[in-house]
Amino acid sequence: MRLDVVTIFPEYLEPLNVSLVGKARARGQLDVRVHDLREWTHDKHNTVDDTPYGGGPGMVMKPEPWGEALDAIIESGTSGTEDARPTIVVPTPSGEPFTQEIAVELAEKPWLVFTPARYEGIDRRVIEEYGDHYDVRELSIGDYVLAGGEAPVLVMVEAVARLLPGVLGNAESHRDDSFAPGAMADLLEGPVYTKPPEWRGRGIPDVLLSGHHGKIARWRRDEAFRRTTANRPDLIERTDPAAFDKKDREMLSILGWGPGEDGRFGRVAPDVEE
Repeated sequence: MRLDVVTIFPEYLEPLNVSLVGKARARGQLDVRVHDLREWTHDKHNTVDDTPYGGGPGMVMKPEPWGEALDAIIESGTSGTEDARPTIVVPTPSGEPFTQEIAVELAEKPWLVFTPARYEGIDRRVIEEYGDHYDVRELSIGDYVLAGGEAPVLVMVEAVARLLPGVLGNAESHRDDSFAPGAMADLLEGPVYTKPPEWRGRGIPDVLLSGHHGKIARWRRDEAFRRTTANRPDLIERTDPAAFDKKDREMLSILGWGPGEDGRFGRVAPDVEE
């Protein structure tokens, strides 16, 4: 997979040289190229922003350098085939929420171009121009605002890269991740433990030492329900009830959850004695 990132702070992307992503780059599994947007400016101040039309606070990133940068990057890799066309990812708090499902989608793309902005964002005409010719995804990593889009790029690149074949040492490592498609879908991952079996007077659940794979799997799923109902109840509320088996429903009942009139599960109000 090829990844291009256009930024006015190339040094912010140095973490792409370490850990899983850095190792994947060294092995040739990821071709990561970081570009300085100012290389496509033509004035002595390397200007990349200007005041917004209509007034208001902040500055807006100019379309000219972005257009030249994207044209040059796309031209460097386009051979006229559909497979050579990049997916352009625009990190923005006003974008579609970035999820594990989207990470899986992006991991199947051969080429991603990230456009982390600063200030009030990029002139909208840039998004519209490239949206007419390429797959442009405007994505948000959360309901908050950062100083720029570089941190979201690091988040998204790591989420995508770890899904690529051979990047993780154990190919099964991401199967039971929180939000991963499969048996644990829509549930947060439960607690994990390792050696020693006792630390500061604290042990680990006996079931994890039992060697009984069925009981261990059930314990993990029950713990996932505990964590999800406590930290992300919305995930339970929006899940199709058909996804819950008999044991799941028993655990949800213990946790104070039950089906509503529409069949979906929600918190059950405790009985009040008169």
